[in-house]
Amino acid sequence: MSDIIQLLPDSVANQIAAGEVIQRPASVIKELVENAVDAGARTINVLVVDAGRTSIQVIDDGKGMSETDARLSFERHATSKIRKADDLFSLHTMGFRGEALASIAAVAQIELRTRMESDELGTHLSIAGSRFTGQEPCSCPVGSNFLVENLFYNVPARRKFLKSNTTELNNIITAFERIVLVYPHIAFTLHSNGTELFSLRACNFRQRIVEVFGKRLNQDLLPIGVDTSLCRIHGFVGKPESARKKAPQQYFFVNDRYMKHPYFHKAVITAFDRLIPQGEQVPYFLYFEVPAENIDVNIHPTKTEIKFENEQAIWQILLAAVKEAVGKFNDVPAIDFDTEGKPDIPVFNPNMGMPAPKLDFNPQYNPFKQTAQSRKPVAPEGWEGLYAGLGTEPEIRQSDLFGQDDMAAGADGDGTIVPSAATAPAAESMIEEKSPSHYQYKGSYIMTAVKSGLMIIDQHRAHVRILYEEYLRQLSAHKSHSQKVLFPEMVQFSAADTVTLEKILPEMAEMGFQLDSLGGGSYAVNAVPAGIEGLNIVMLINDMVASVTEKGTGVKDEIDRTLALSLARNAAIPQGQVLGNTEMENIVNELFACSNVNYTPSGKPVIAIMKQQDIERLFGS
Repeated sequence: MSDIIQLLPDSVANQIAAGEVIQRPASVIKELVENAVDAGARTINVLVVDAGRTSIQVIDDGKGMSETDARLSFERHATSKIRKADDLFSLHTMGFRGEALASIAAVAQIELRTRMESDELGTHLSIAGSRFTGQEPCSCPVGSNFLVENLFYNVPARRKFLKSNTTELNNIITAFERIVLVYPHIAFTLHSNGTELFSLRACNFRQRIVEVFGKRLNQDLLPIGVDTSLCRIHGFVGKPESARKKAPQQYFFVNDRYMKHPYFHKAVITAFDRLIPQGEQVPYFLYFEVPAENIDVNIHPTKTEIKFENEQAIWQILLAAVKEAVGKFNDVPAIDFDTEGKPDIPVFNPNMGMPAPKLDFNPQYNPFKQTAQSRKPVAPEGWEGLYAGLGTEPEIRQSDLFGQDDMAAGADGDGTIVPSAATAPAAESMIEEKSPSHYQYKGSYIMTAVKSGLMIIDQHRAHVRILYEEYLRQLSAHKSHSQKVLFPEMVQFSAADTVTLEKILPEMAEMGFQLDSLGGGSYAVNAVPAGIEGLNIVMLINDMVASVTEKGTGVKDEIDRTLALSLARNAAIPQGQVLGNTEMENIVNELFACSNVNYTPSGKPVIAIMKQQDIERLFGS
């Protein structure tokens, strides 16, 4: 029997490793930028074409590589970061496995130009599919210049499953943001198809956060700082009023490395218990400094899952630090009195003599001597004239409702009226005339009688379904009505949200929005759809953009559905709003004209029916 086990060629092994390390263009940028940071770069420029499909270029002014190091850097498990296994537990660099460049070279075409400061000439390398195709000296500045082209050109299945350019560019921006937030002392730029998305100068942490996510966030940041023997935590957390339902900026970093940590996230959210509405979350940017031997980053190839040795103790420290920040810096807004035209209140002067107050009393008053006291009339004189001409409502007598003979025939022994079969319809018609056809329960539910029992309708969800289908009809028919605003609102977007907004602007225009770019991610809202007066337009537009970003939709129909649902949720009548019978009647009629009366677009039930036999069972019938 022949042997069947054999070693895989390096090119195949690299492609297998690339499946874990290089998942999309954003993974390439993450690995190359982290290498530039480890090389001591002070300026890093990133340029992408077609969201990284066509090319990715990362240029840095780090220390560069020698000719030998440049060639060796593309070999698997070749690294300058560690020397022995124990180094894994005291890491001070971003990379350490030595797999990134080998994985990228296995699935793309790469050109590298690099030079060290001590060398007069640099090195130019060309690689395609793990094979070196050229190497020669070249003239280049100090540092490294990586050009990655045709990603996944030799793995067509992987290339086919890449998302749309908008989605992939958002992933690139997300990976870029996670790095630039950690290294504010490094200048970064990011260009997409020749357009500058980020130009970040060297600054401090707060300035970097504001530059990335917009100036409006600056007023909502509360500083945090705590230093213990276990760890040091610093950064910022948002005020309670900055809470939002979707896409809050939430970042954890440990030893200058981005991490995901649901357990620590719960600590932050716990600190805001009862301070923010349920379902909303605040932004935070928290940086942990922990001894390298107390954490393990070698858990997952992405290095975002990190294990802490003293997790529970750090959880308590984090919770206390956030609570202290919220309690210390969340000032109560001062009451702004309008003092114009009001009398001045004199300031007390202790040196100014104050006369004793004079008392006025009756020395003849005797509480034990009864005297006739004049009583003022409770009602003004001539009050009867106020009610002149008003009659009293006629009393409805039982004989008027049932008739004298029926009363005599239908009364039981204790005097209870039991109308006969002939008089029952008259009683029912009188009851229907006197009572409304719908009843609102606790300002949230519409209750109405149906053949099978009692129907209960969630008024907010019903209105969401009604508006959702109405907005979809407007989008498909291009018949939405726009209303100009007297004072335009200004809305600010981050670079990632700007990419999404530019994609959905045509659909938003069809809905009735008019957004004009002011540059720098700022837009003026000059028109809104008719019928949404009273809504917070800035919050509404941010919610719509966040919904599209969260779902990553790429087809126009999906974008339309997402926008229609977001607008319907914001414009629908809220829970607790009191409705009149006519308003309830309109909602019921419009709901039953929808294509789906039972569920909201997100799948939540709209209608519940309490059957007649269940009602009778409650009364022991």
